[in-house]
Amino acid sequence: MESTSPELAVLREKLEAEESAYAEMLASVDRLASFTLPAEALPAQPEQMRRLNELWRQPDLPSLSPRLWGRAWRRVWAFLAPRFERQQDFNSLVVQVLNGQLEQTARLHAHLRDVVGALVRYFQRLLPVIDARDRMTSALATTRAELILEAFDRRQQSLAQRLEGLLALRDRVETLTEETHAIARALSQAAPAPEQAHAASLGAEDSVYVAFENRYRGSREELRERLVEYVDMFRDLGPVVDVGCGRGEFLELLRDAGVSARGVDANASAVGECQARGLDVSQGDLMPYVERLSDGAVGGLFAAQVAEHLPPSVLMALLRESYRALRRGGLLVLETVNPRSVVGFFDLYTRDLTHERPLHPDTLSFLAAAAGFSETRILWRAPVEPAAQLQRIPTDGLPEAAAQLLNENVARLNGLLYAPQEYALLARR
Repeated sequence: MESTSPELAVLREKLEAEESAYAEMLASVDRLASFTLPAEALPAQPEQMRRLNELWRQPDLPSLSPRLWGRAWRRVWAFLAPRFERQQDFNSLVVQVLNGQLEQTARLHAHLRDVVGALVRYFQRLLPVIDARDRMTSALATTRAELILEAFDRRQQSLAQRLEGLLALRDRVETLTEETHAIARALSQAAPAPEQAHAASLGAEDSVYVAFENRYRGSREELRERLVEYVDMFRDLGPVVDVGCGRGEFLELLRDAGVSARGVDANASAVGECQARGLDVSQGDLMPYVERLSDGAVGGLFAAQVAEHLPPSVLMALLRESYRALRRGGLLVLETVNPRSVVGFFDLYTRDLTHERPLHPDTLSFLAAAAGFSETRILWRAPVEPAAQLQRIPTDGLPEAAAQLLNENVARLNGLLYAPQEYALLARR
């Protein structure tokens, strides 16, 4: 590659900017390294402190014979003696504080001078490192374009392989749909009754599980804030059924929005709390309740953090019965933990002993489509704060190709470790 190439010109500009910034920083540190310590600026201070340490004690009053002064002297002395002692204690404490502060301040100033001196020596030692970096950058500049082209070729090959896999997957969708129906029928015959299976999956004591949810799912206000996003989805779809409604936060949000809604939950304590708030909530297992709904009787079905509690046979039965009970254009929303997020899986999913199994978003979407829903999509929820994720690596001082590769790996790790912790399946009838 010729020396007049645009890439080398960009590298040269970056190098000149870095060298200018380094020279300015070194000059600033050199200026900061020259300062006068308090002991040097106040040469009379040690003698003043010596005199203060000598004079802090009050002179003792002369001892006078009681025969000379009589009772009047004894009374005066009894009045003055405690006050002289108190003044003496005060003087002592002031001198001790001054001595301690001056000693520590002197140590701190000396330490500060040592730190600044070490910084100056360090920056001076960086010069050979900078020269070596410049030589390495010049050597790598001739091959950087070839590395980028090679990486691009690898990505093209990877995309081609993925495209072939997607085409093959498209050809198998119909076959897999039929196989899923067959598996569902077999599981329905082999599994226990849906209501018994669901009761077993939620086998914790009612009051204990309510306390567990209160502690780890958050307060009512926090949960309402997380669920408010769903309200607009059901605004014109009443009546809506909240399956596994818990403490009734979503039912309250729907009521406030003027949407007709009712709920069902197996937990007697949670149902009692909902009814005390004037909500239309029934106690019982979810499957018998949904099965009793008439065909096309409701416009929406909602279940937050319920699907992961269900065995496969019950989950597929819920999808089929939800499709039947919804009218045309109705909406099913299933919110659950995202097992593709390492943080979500270990912090949310594994904490709850009543969870049956994690649900991959592709799996849940596929099962919903197999149950008849014509339109499905995934809504990602509960993102991890960027400050809690892995941070990008600064590119200063690194070859561009290496820095780009490192930051691509950081992005991939963030996508695996810190993906959204929850997701919601939106299935339209």
